[in-house]
Amino acid sequence: MRVRVFSRIAATIAGTLLLSHCAQGPVSGSKGVEPLAEQQQPELGASARQAVLKEYAALDNPALQAYVDEVGQRLARQSPRADLPWHFTVVDSADVNAFSLPGGDVYVTRGMLAYLNSEAELAAVIGHEIGHVSARDGVRLQGAPAAAGLGSVLAPETDSLADAPRLRALSQAWTAGYGRERELEADRLAAGYLARAGYRPQAVTEVIGALEEQARFAAGHAAGVAPRTYHAIQGMQADDGARLAQAVDEAGPRDVVNPREGRDDYLHKLAGLAFGDSPEQGVIRNNRLLHERLGLAIQFPQGWQVHNRPDRVVATSPAGDALLELQQGPKHELPLQTLQKGVKLDAGARYDSGRLGGYPAAFAAGAQGGKPVVVAAIAFNGTQYLIAGMTRDTAAYERERSALRATINSFHALTPAEKKAARTYSLQLVQARAGQTMAGLARKSPLGADAEARLRLLNDLYPSGEPEPGQLIKIVQ
Repeated sequence: MRVRVFSRIAATIAGTLLLSHCAQGPVSGSKGVEPLAEQQQPELGASARQAVLKEYAALDNPALQAYVDEVGQRLARQSPRADLPWHFTVVDSADVNAFSLPGGDVYVTRGMLAYLNSEAELAAVIGHEIGHVSARDGVRLQGAPAAAGLGSVLAPETDSLADAPRLRALSQAWTAGYGRERELEADRLAAGYLARAGYRPQAVTEVIGALEEQARFAAGHAAGVAPRTYHAIQGMQADDGARLAQAVDEAGPRDVVNPREGRDDYLHKLAGLAFGDSPEQGVIRNNRLLHERLGLAIQFPQGWQVHNRPDRVVATSPAGDALLELQQGPKHELPLQTLQKGVKLDAGARYDSGRLGGYPAAFAAGAQGGKPVVVAAIAFNGTQYLIAGMTRDTAAYERERSALRATINSFHALTPAEKKAARTYSLQLVQARAGQTMAGLARKSPLGADAEARLRLLNDLYPSGEPEPGQLIKIVQ
């Protein structure tokens, strides 16, 4: 959650542009959205671009942005849609993902960049997204909108975007994939772009394999929380590896003369890149938000999935029928005024004033669109913070009442111990010495018990590889 006042975003928790792993299946094959005409694509792209950058801020790293855009433009020139106004942007998200818009916008998360190890691998990921645009997968979507979530208590759903149903369908595809055949087709197209741009087309199969390993590891260490995985590997079956290798071989020449790998160039661009949560948004440690810059902490329920977004933090229950959200509120109102004027509740809501964590606060309980709601506004360090809980129905509220209220009551000023734990991590580079092992590097890592496995995944040495002397290795500090 960045240091800024909250804004009303036209999105639902499950919906418009939430790129975490929340959708359950591919959108192809269902009904509900008509194909988009060619002339409508720029309008959809502009609406989606606006929404993307509200949910995910562009990474503040001009040199890295320019580098990713240069690689993307080189590949886009090899596509049949080279005439599109292509833009390639790194977004400040720890999710391992990349996605595209019909008008030629491609986004790569910094979380994805952390797990790549060469310019060729970056080109493979970008080429896959260009493939989706070239194949018009985003405009051919026949998918129904993603299932309606609980919405946002603090920013009631308005669907002010021009084409919200189609944007939800795009969002679901970015999460769950466009279906096996379209994902394989995007890989085949990417391999051709890579070969023509001077990269080894086999980088496509290599990067898919590395990301599959990362996804399997994440799934095994998710502690009941659904992991966030790249849409290109969603739904892959046992025989898809062979099909992918064949498609890549058919897409372009197997041997590219003097192919560009760009390993060290790529790695040097990553030095200093935030790993995991960014300092701008605070960090999540054991489902607790620790925000050093804002000076606050709040504990979300164990087992809930926590999404730390630029303008808010949202936690959803394992069953998906309850949510909690935290946002900044207006600075110049009393907490009670904030709740009465700024949070739309059904008639009959109850309001009260008091203190929370030693700070002036107000509380409300009632419903929003018939869904049970509890919400608090707290005056803290010169601004206000709004914490709201909502459930799908009364039965869910009775089950989750204690968790909702415990989260609200957990709001407090950051303690010295929490401030130390709130330290954010970054990627750094070391040159491997003769005899140096990943186990040795892991002993100095802040990543905890899984440090060795995570460092291997970051360096494409999973599960048991060791670095060669002189090899550049990513570490986390």
